[in-house]
Amino acid sequence: MVNIPTELLRTFLKAVDLGSFTRAGDAVGRTQSAVSLQVRRLEELLGAELFVRGSHRMKLTDEGSTLLEYARRILALNDEAVSSLRRPKVAGSVRLGAPHEYTASLLPVILGKFAQAHPGVMLEVTCDLSKNLLARQEKGEFDIVIALHDNPITGGGTKVLTEPLVWITSVDHGRHQRRPLSLVVAPPPCIYRNRVLQTLSRLERPWRIAYTSSSYSGIIAAVRAGLGVTLLAASTVPEGVRALEERDGFPSMGELDVRLHMGPEGATEATRCLADYIATSFSTP
Repeated sequence: MVNIPTELLRTFLKAVDLGSFTRAGDAVGRTQSAVSLQVRRLEELLGAELFVRGSHRMKLTDEGSTLLEYARRILALNDEAVSSLRRPKVAGSVRLGAPHEYTASLLPVILGKFAQAHPGVMLEVTCDLSKNLLARQEKGEFDIVIALHDNPITGGGTKVLTEPLVWITSVDHGRHQRRPLSLVVAPPPCIYRNRVLQTLSRLERPWRIAYTSSSYSGIIAAVRAGLGVTLLAASTVPEGVRALEERDGFPSMGELDVRLHMGPEGATEATRCLADYIATSFSTP
């Protein structure tokens, strides 16, 4: 039985997330050549090539994509076990900004586990639209921001998840069958709103905004009440709603990136610890 050293998996994961052996080396405290050697050693242990050689951009092979999923899960369990047993004395306060839908769906569980492992860290969590959060971070209001990005090329940050977008409607009403299409959306500069309006306008499909709310809970309540349809990231779709697909007459809306933004200068140990924990947790199925 082959045992995979966790340091090799961690280097592999950093290379994938950061898109470069050089940046991965900076993150794990090694040179670019040392990272290359670690990846080669990992490939030799597994008997498979993990990266497509000669590609202009870093690209995983099929085997590399398979290992990526396992690596995230293995490291998440490793870090959780170490944090639980060692109880490191990380302390301080961290100001975290995140979109409403994640603070209502995924983050409570993630932050709850983090708080158990690091009771000395005080968390201050603020909800807002992604673009607002990033603007506020530039003013120094947040240590960490989790934000949605609709452009895979620009925007910065570290990608922690790619989210398919899903139309949802009420399970008890047929509002989605009426014309013009009634929409439940957040106010500008909401990325979901922009994607919906641009797509419907391009398709020349008539629409009207029936309900606007800046909160995730308000949007879900309106959809459940049959006021209209909305668009959400797949991982944030709650129970009690119905997903709409192309067979229902709704176009595919593509994907969005979820990225983690942390100012590299002046980051405290508590901030770095939380950032790593969130990135690993979001990426773990």
